Amino acid sequence: MDQLLQHIANALIMGGTYALLGIGLTLIFGIMRIVNFTHGELYTFGAYMMYLFAVVLGLNFYASIAFAIAAGICLGAVIEFTLLRPKRSADIDTTMLIMIGAWIVMQNTEMLVWGTVAKSVSTPFPNEPLTMGAVSISWLRVVVLAVALLLIGGTYLIINRTKLGKAMRATFQDSSTAALMGVKVSRIYTTTFALGSGLAAAAGALLGPVFVVAPNMGDIASLKAFAIVILGGLGNVTGAAIGGFILAFAEEMGAGYVSSGYRDAMGFLIIIIVLLFRPTGLFARSERIG
Repeated sequence: MDQLLQHIANALIMGGTYALLGIGLTLIFGIMRIVNFTHGELYTFGAYMMYLFAVVLGLNFYASIAFAIAAGICLGAVIEFTLLRPKRSADIDTTMLIMIGAWIVMQNTEMLVWGTVAKSVSTPFPNEPLTMGAVSISWLRVVVLAVALLLIGGTYLIINRTKLGKAMRATFQDSSTAALMGVKVSRIYTTTFALGSGLAAAAGALLGPVFVVAPNMGDIASLKAFAIVILGGLGNVTGAAIGGFILAFAEEMGAGYVSSGYRDAMGFLIIIIVLLFRPTGLFARSERIG
């Protein structure tokens, strides 16, 4: 029982960051109909920005997280404005090739700027873990979970309780009709891509200090983000958040009770099972973002 509680605690912490990845991708995929192959590199970008602000510049840990998220939002807006907007009317094959090219350029740029050696991000938290009975969790992981839940809640409120969120949902349902109703669709696309990029960067900024920062860290993160979107159902933000926690629990239990070498395999086994019995995802809802 003690071991089970420890695994549950670990899964909750990872699930929060997985949910951020999934929510960011489902927004972009659902509203813009774009397969964003740069999502994993935006995750990596957030981790490197965290290293830049917290270690290189020596800024406050929490301020560094905020600046890393802001940098991810800005980069996402630049990618949408320069690469995607000029090809808005192009077919999906063209946009996929553009995003694959952007992914390769971003990863090689990170290698050129930061090198291929993994970097660690120091934190201001004590080495002694937080102990609650048989469960022991580092203070860093507690902060990671708290910030992730705050960002998930904030995103949900933006989408469901603001004018911007209403415009995003309208664009998802019918972009042509939304444009006739006065919605600036191009602006919504840019905002959506920037928001999704910021969430990916947030996940990287939070997990960078937990593990290490490396140029190829976004490869598996990108696969997991797509897996979470499949689990949660396209266009369902709540489903993406739940899907992130489901994937984290599957990985943690697989690593704990089968083998740590099967951590990633157990998560994708869940995806295969879901696709076999519910191809639209566990929480799919037609014509809905939210």
